[in-house]
Amino acid sequence: MITKKTINDIVETARIEDVVGDFVNLKKRGANMLGLCPFHNEKTPSFTVSPAKNIYKCFGCGKGGDPVNFIMEHESVSYPESLKYLAEKYGIEIEETQTSQAHKEEQQKLDSLYVLNQFARDYYHEQLLQTDIGKSVGLSYLKNRGFTDETIEKFGLGFAPKDKDAFTQAAKRKGYKGQQLKKLGLTSKYDSDFFRDRVMFTIHSVSGKVIGFGGRIMSKNVKAPKYVNTPETEVYNKSKVLYGAYFAKRAIRKSDECILVEGYTDVISLHQSGIENVVASSGTSLTVDQIRMVKRYTQNMKILYDGDGAGIKAALRGLDLVLEQDMNVKVVMLPEGEDPDSYLQSVGSEAFGEFIESQAKDFILFKSELLFSEAAGDPVKQASMIKDIVTSIAKIPDPLKRSLYIKECSHLLKVEEEILMNETNQIVTKSVHQAEDQRKKDQRQYARKKANEQDGNFPSDLGNFPSEPPPYLPEDADYGAQAPPPQPLQRRPAAANNAEYQEKDIIRLLITYGGQLFDPENEAVTVARFILSNIEDVLDDFDNDLYERVARECLDMTIDGTPITPQHFIQHEDKDFRHLAIDVLQPEFEMSPNWLDKHDLPLRSQPMPEANFNNDSISAIYWFKIRKLDKLIERNKASMKKAIDEKSGEEDVMKAMKIHQKLMEIRKDIALKLNTVIVR
Repeated sequence: MITKKTINDIVETARIEDVVGDFVNLKKRGANMLGLCPFHNEKTPSFTVSPAKNIYKCFGCGKGGDPVNFIMEHESVSYPESLKYLAEKYGIEIEETQTSQAHKEEQQKLDSLYVLNQFARDYYHEQLLQTDIGKSVGLSYLKNRGFTDETIEKFGLGFAPKDKDAFTQAAKRKGYKGQQLKKLGLTSKYDSDFFRDRVMFTIHSVSGKVIGFGGRIMSKNVKAPKYVNTPETEVYNKSKVLYGAYFAKRAIRKSDECILVEGYTDVISLHQSGIENVVASSGTSLTVDQIRMVKRYTQNMKILYDGDGAGIKAALRGLDLVLEQDMNVKVVMLPEGEDPDSYLQSVGSEAFGEFIESQAKDFILFKSELLFSEAAGDPVKQASMIKDIVTSIAKIPDPLKRSLYIKECSHLLKVEEEILMNETNQIVTKSVHQAEDQRKKDQRQYARKKANEQDGNFPSDLGNFPSEPPPYLPEDADYGAQAPPPQPLQRRPAAANNAEYQEKDIIRLLITYGGQLFDPENEAVTVARFILSNIEDVLDDFDNDLYERVARECLDMTIDGTPITPQHFIQHEDKDFRHLAIDVLQPEFEMSPNWLDKHDLPLRSQPMPEANFNNDSISAIYWFKIRKLDKLIERNKASMKKAIDEKSGEEDVMKAMKIHQKLMEIRKDIALKLNTVIVR
């Protein structure tokens, strides 16, 4: 168990912009930073990072939290693993208390897959460097490719021996179970090694964990695939991984471009030569998940193809996915018979860099030129080719970019621009209708799911009010008076009800400013004490259970003298508390700092938003009371109607009418204090 002191050190040291910046390309936007959300597919950035508050929030999918939570979500790891990741990043020594055997076993279960993969990586690496067969076959191959000792160490290259079960037996001697080995695809169902007589390439996650392997066969006379990868496992999904992404992510962000190649050795060779913003698809067509991974760091992709026309045409068919993600794609065709590694070795890194820069062509125009040259003189082929190109253009989400491509293709293909535009618009319109139909279908499915979860128990628009008449107000009740000074606070039993906007505003103030001094001249009066002393008697009437629970926790903390801080709720053990805290601490819209920083135009009538919690608290209490009065008024109306309908007596009717008049007077008084006309 990690000690509380270590956890506090990690939480206080970790900066959200640094942690998120390792995975997402962030750009400054006022006081915050903006990027594409790594948790869902989006074309317009809605993922916001607040360095001042040390939190992140996506206004598209709703995910949010602090640095610890981000690593947990992004890497799908446990809370302790996230803390250890951040501790390693910031050089913080982990202090742990003695843990129970049950906890150790549970933790080992969570970590075992990554630990076993790391063992396999070390085993293959040792076989490469310390065995005769490894050095004579594997190491000599890598040295012939020009890889240095530093590069071999950095990328975790290795060698799998030819023996049937050499690795499996070595792993079992270290205490690893056969079931685990098979689960990770390291051992076959026949208890033999999955990788044999192969040079091994370690595959890392974006955060650097070992998740799988690729192996290149060394025997020339064996009928087996040249390259094989780890099968699909709980930690390795080939369609979601790009080889080299862990080593390339910083360079991709810095250069604002990702170079895509096909093979492991291409990545390693380019990286060693100083071209580090390079990843590989490992011989597969690009997938949406892989494209989205690149898009976290840059909008620009450059794809290098071997000088093989047939291979290029096959690859081009899958690149419409890149256009759909609104990325800028360029294609480089290497000289005939060359791949990135061989061409780099023949011309050197400087000439190679100049070549791919000068020869890069826009994907749409490259595709148009390639297909047009093949269809020349054949009208049927030309018509098919034009439809193919128009289909690709229609995938581009940006209408301005689409129109520019149509103009260029019209000139290149010698087809009227209007014809291409009409064809493109038809495809786009059809796609929009299909997307809308799917959206409606998803909404219906979601509504049915929520209805099933609710078991048919839907609240009315007016809320779940009691059917009996409301209690009459005391004669001396004065809901319109100036908010009274704080009174002694007492714990009250909890009660559950439904939702309300003004309640959320109260909670926003408690979470954000609860520990601030309401009255600078009286250190005993915090914002939390002021608010809670004014609403303590109506906590039972909260319409939202979560808001009531937060308010009661703030009440308990105030009574106990525990400081109320945003961090308390951001790191709360209750995930609902955490989500609510992020929601109120990072609003979707904020006042631009440019009014003050660039134009020197501060607010004239009130303090700046972050310093205006005093007035906000008073206003929030008034609005809260108005909404509670509205509820009393509606209930009293129902009582009055019931008395009239049942003819229960003129005295009851007159009493209800007097109460209604009194409630309306109190409401009007509060409205005047707010300097707001509230229409009923």
